[in-house]
Amino acid sequence: MKLIDECFLKVKNDCLKFISSQETKNEKFKKKYRMIKFFLIPVCFWITKKINKKEPLIIGFAGGQGTGKTTITSIITIILKKYFKLDVFKISIDDFYKTRKQRTLLSKNRHPLLMTRGVPGTHDINIILNFFKKIKVKNFKSLKLPKFNKAVDERCKQNLWYKIQSKPDVVIFEGWCVGAKPQNSRELKKPVNSLEKIHDQNFKWRQYVNYQLKTKYKKLFNQLDYILFLKAKNFNLLRRWRLKQEKKLWLKSKNKKNLKKMNKIELKNFMDTYQRITQQMFKDMPKYSSIVMNLNNRHQIKNIKYR
Repeated sequence: MKLIDECFLKVKNDCLKFISSQETKNEKFKKKYRMIKFFLIPVCFWITKKINKKEPLIIGFAGGQGTGKTTITSIITIILKKYFKLDVFKISIDDFYKTRKQRTLLSKNRHPLLMTRGVPGTHDINIILNFFKKIKVKNFKSLKLPKFNKAVDERCKQNLWYKIQSKPDVVIFEGWCVGAKPQNSRELKKPVNSLEKIHDQNFKWRQYVNYQLKTKYKKLFNQLDYILFLKAKNFNLLRRWRLKQEKKLWLKSKNKKNLKKMNKIELKNFMDTYQRITQQMFKDMPKYSSIVMNLNNRHQIKNIKYR
């Protein structure tokens, strides 16, 4: 407990400053001290015990849309850098989305629903695998990685991409579908919502996405040393939180002219493409994640289970 107190005193201001940058007038974070001190600092101590100095520790961090992955992984990054003096690189699977041109081609050749970014099959897995391979090389020099702009649904220009100048001690790789497993054909056939029922009647889209999980994504997720999972109680909560997130993005955006704000119906349609895999992850992830952070209805960490 003494070490946790010491760590909390050292990182508190930086963490609170970051949390403050994520708040709006009407949306304030509750129980911030408790989250940092009793949940996230112990997770950081756990991470540091797993580090192998020979090559970077690659941590997968999963959780449904709107759970707060970006906020929590950002705070963990602050703690690991500030108190433990570690070189940490954090990136989202979202940054590796295929370009609009690639997704347009995919939607014409495979299924119209693949134009919508999000599901397995809409990321450039080869770039991620190459990234994981290169950071393990003994004489690592530097690396550029894509950055995705969701406001315009396209990759940023290359001059805005991430630059890794030195080999990191820890890589935090976060994303809603990180660690997801494929389903069997019987599960696939039954639609989970109206989007699947109407727009994927012959379940070609579901089959394509599921095949990606069986093949390329399985290979990718096998590269992860550990997986941490942020678990919400149900999908309806995620819808509510994601709608709040959309409003917050809009309020905080300086350039509203180019930002497309989704209304309730558009957001429902968008999240319907995520529903099947997210609900399957609710069942699967607690079985094989190293750490499960359970969230309550108020969007706070209720407890953490270590395996």
